[in-house]
Amino acid sequence: MKNFLVAVFAILFLYIVYTIISTSLESNLFTEWDFLASIPWMKATLVDFYVNTVVIFVWMAFREKGWPIRILWLVLFVFLGSIATTFYVLVQLLKLKKDEPVINAFLLKKV
Repeated sequence: MKNFLVAVFAILFLYIVYTIISTSLESNLFTEWDFLASIPWMKATLVDFYVNTVVIFVWMAFREKGWPIRILWLVLFVFLGSIATTFYVLVQLLKLKKDEPVINAFLLKKV
């Protein structure tokens, strides 16, 4: 199960990195911001993103024991979105010991 999840999150990570890089090469967000901000779905997308970021932050803050690392991950989640989220999950999965259950990467608090 661990190898499967690592593969899934690695693919998701690479796909979002590719999508953001290719989109950035094709379109400049800063020059198109006025147009994008006028679209109601853009507002909904931003609200969705930040609500999701809070949920992920609460989960991560429960798992991590120190505030410096919590703040670092929060900054990464806010500025990198899914890139940081998929990377965080990959890191947690790769930290598992050989016979450790996958659920430990998701639910248990670090000690």
